[in-house]
Amino acid sequence: MNLDFLTPGTGADVVARSSMESQSRAAAGRFELRDGWNVAVEYSRSMDAAAAAVGWADVSHLTKLELQGESDALDAAAGARLPFGAAVRRHDAWWCRLTQTRALAVGGQPVRGDAAGVDVVDVTSSFAALTLVGPLAREVFARFCAIDLRPRVAPVRALRPGSVGRQPAIVIREGELRFLFLFGWATSEYMWSVVADAGTHLGGQPLGVDQLAAFPIAEADGA
Repeated sequence: MNLDFLTPGTGADVVARSSMESQSRAAAGRFELRDGWNVAVEYSRSMDAAAAAVGWADVSHLTKLELQGESDALDAAAGARLPFGAAVRRHDAWWCRLTQTRALAVGGQPVRGDAAGVDVVDVTSSFAALTLVGPLAREVFARFCAIDLRPRVAPVRALRPGSVGRQPAIVIREGELRFLFLFGWATSEYMWSVVADAGTHLGGQPLGVDQLAAFPIAEADGA
């Protein structure tokens, strides 16, 4: 029996898609192919709303790698000490210690193949992600979660695992007006709806990934 049908396709015609793509299309997003993903890069007339209130972007295409190993080995893979409660910005990625022996790297291509003593698993398709930006981004979160994101409690680089929209999630404060949060892929359509409901009531609109550049992300941590 020929079992070739069990082998995943690797051709250039294979396009990865976010499970929130249909909602992005319904909001009139413009899409481009980026690193094998169909990504919403821009929405018309959304920047003014984000600058004045809030915007949200589907960033599920970001690479997400789970690392397991001894604490020192995880630090070595990141090239920096990974504390609890704070994300470290290295190699264009956020490095997040979740337990003593488990970490998550989000974005970029942060892990060398020779990372000694560390097992690395690509979990990109396990976690969907949204980025919220704007002066009312924190107020949007307050509409559907109890995580305290006030600046004195959650400064830039704060890492806050918890319940968001009654679903397990991880929130990273990427900048003064910028938050990244990750959640289970299976809940992504629901999570978009929760964010959109809260955001539109505050005058917000969805954004494309190219429009996020207007909201600075924290600089990389030192070597």
